[in-house]
Amino acid sequence: MNDTVVRSGGPTATDRFLWALADGWTITRRDLVHWTRQPGQLVVGLLFPVAMVLMFGFLFGGAMTVPGGGDYREFLMPGMFAMAMVFGVGETVTAVSGDAARGVTDRFRSMPMAPSAVVVGRCAADMLRSAITLALLVACGLLVGWQWHGTPGGAAAGIGLLLLLRFALVWVGVYVGLAVRGEGAVTAVHTLEFPLGFLSNAFVATASMPLWLGAVADWNPLSSTVAATRELFGNPGWGGESWIAQNAVLMAVVWPLAITAVFFPLCVRRFRALGG
Repeated sequence: MNDTVVRSGGPTATDRFLWALADGWTITRRDLVHWTRQPGQLVVGLLFPVAMVLMFGFLFGGAMTVPGGGDYREFLMPGMFAMAMVFGVGETVTAVSGDAARGVTDRFRSMPMAPSAVVVGRCAADMLRSAITLALLVACGLLVGWQWHGTPGGAAAGIGLLLLLRFALVWVGVYVGLAVRGEGAVTAVHTLEFPLGFLSNAFVATASMPLWLGAVADWNPLSSTVAATRELFGNPGWGGESWIAQNAVLMAVVWPLAITAVFFPLCVRRFRALGG
């Protein structure tokens, strides 16, 4: 222990922060090691979004029209980028609930580590996996004819909004994984991923839906991220007449921040209550 800690009678705030970072990185490395031990699961998780792109782009794309004109694959890819972020929720729930069911989480809580390390480490590992998935999807999109037409800064901002959405959804997944254990929670989350995606503008424009259903889809947080990335990438189909559609970039920031503000404290509270 350094002199500062001895003189103060205990660890300083800086010491606690650094130790929390070190503990979080330890948990992150543990999750990354699982990738090397279960490569098949990782490969399937990465290839599933690619299969979705090929299916919608080539099998269904010929029957789809884009409001105002434009190539459907360029319309589709921002939606698929966002859907890949949503699909990650199931992976988070699976990992968290699995650790809780096997008693791994309880063992972590009994160790002299920062209380935040488990959830922060899980978040870091999931964000890294999502970044890899997104890079793979971007490459796939370029191969099937998608490209961005805006500035490099706009494209980078679009990628940032997609990762911001994933960051918010990580905390949803962590909370569900801690609150509802067992295969039922995982199945329920996987089942809800597709309705959330289809009840949005990811695959079709909300203008083509019945008025009431289009309004619901416009207020889906996923729709804001998809519309914002279409705008930033310069892809077709991002406009709309409703207030939320016209302020998609703003709402693509507001929605994830609101979700994080709700679920992050719930995750911390739930983690502290385990075994209580």
